[in-house]
Amino acid sequence: MSRDLAIDLGTANTLVYAKGKGLVLNEPTVVALDSRSREVLAIGTDAWQMIGRTPGYIVAERPMRGGAITDFEVTERMLAVLLRRVGVSRLNRPKVLICVPSAITAVERRAVKEAARRAGASASYLIEQPMAAAIGAGLSIHEPVGNMVVDVGGGTSETAVISLGGVVAVRALRCGGFDFDASIQNYVRHQFGVAIGERTAEAVKMAIGSAAPYEGEQQAEIRGREVATGRPVDNVTSIVEAAVDCLGDAAPELAQDIMFEGIHLTGGGALLRGMTQRLADATAVPVHLVDTPLECVVQGAGICLQSFDRLKRLFTQDDP
Repeated sequence: MSRDLAIDLGTANTLVYAKGKGLVLNEPTVVALDSRSREVLAIGTDAWQMIGRTPGYIVAERPMRGGAITDFEVTERMLAVLLRRVGVSRLNRPKVLICVPSAITAVERRAVKEAARRAGASASYLIEQPMAAAIGAGLSIHEPVGNMVVDVGGGTSETAVISLGGVVAVRALRCGGFDFDASIQNYVRHQFGVAIGERTAEAVKMAIGSAAPYEGEQQAEIRGREVATGRPVDNVTSIVEAAVDCLGDAAPELAQDIMFEGIHLTGGGALLRGMTQRLADATAVPVHLVDTPLECVVQGAGICLQSFDRLKRLFTQDDP
């Protein structure tokens, strides 16, 4: 008997939730390929460990960028392997609900659905990440009350105001945790004339990175290659400004609700030290980091699987 699945097909990680079972897979969205034969050599954690460490003919790449598929064939093959890992076969073809950024185009939405169907799904549906995050955070999305979610992912960041089961205001950026890593790389290049890889930059971010100053700021020792300098960019400011703008787009009554209830912060980027405080200072609104920021989106999609017919209206609709 098929077990329906919810998938958070993220730029950084792919999470799979099985109906009635919970989270069954969490792997980096990375594929290692033989560039000569295009053979898939590894996916997920195994492929992630190869980033920056492969010979010339082996390429470790991320088939998702900014929440969109950049390589359809590779994404389909990656999904097929991941779905096989959770029990999908020719005799067991479940419905699949996929979480996607609200900013992707109709063509990109169709590409995601088609990739899932060709990877083994009997049918595929999409739900926008801010809506799934709100459901996963346990917010009262069907009530006539303003709820605000800020979801900072690996490749996208989205701010949405939700009321009565619909998104009434949204601001989306193709900017997220990977851009934080790139900013660290650019800063080290500009400040010290040293090039570091994305894995090193991510390690620095997790060890000492912060969205706001804090007492007892720490230092980290890094090793890299000397290069010419470049200029850093502050991506956190862009995300915070988008949240402020989204709050300003909301009707006064909904904005008042949010000022009382607060903003709910989700996504891997939400774990950056100081992000909660930076957002609260900019909006003058309380900010709550949800209990499971990394899993919140896929958990919300999983709840939709449990009440599929009742919540199906929240899914994105195909364009005519």
